[in-house]
Amino acid sequence: MKVYGGEDKAQKPAERSLWTAMKNGFFCRCPRCGQGRLFSSFLKTAPACEVCGQEFHHHRADDLPAYLVIFLVGHIVVAGFMGAEQAFSLSMWAHLAIWLPITLVLSLALLNPVKGAVVGLQWALRMHGFDTGKEALEKRGGDH
Repeated sequence: MKVYGGEDKAQKPAERSLWTAMKNGFFCRCPRCGQGRLFSSFLKTAPACEVCGQEFHHHRADDLPAYLVIFLVGHIVVAGFMGAEQAFSLSMWAHLAIWLPITLVLSLALLNPVKGAVVGLQWALRMHGFDTGKEALEKRGGDH
């Protein structure tokens, strides 16, 4: 069925909600169904969702999650350090005793959720192998 603009509605790929996929990924769940586990161990994605069968092995999160975590944690820790410096008179050792553990704990706590959100982003935008089926063949130029 042709619609305005010449698009074929029958061949249009189903919409994927970006925010829902990223939220599911942030909570370490499958971006597609929101039920299956995204990770098989710390930072290692499962080969596929055990509920809906969505494959994850081809994602390319690479270093983006680490960069985002550094950005977030850096802003939180520097703001906290500057606020504590203004409010209290702490020695350098006291600051080190406070801010180093906070930096470490925040970094480790946010790495998995941020990586999951990046995988959800890639799934929602059909990046890096998440574009499968007939629509992927059409983008590559048909059957080869």
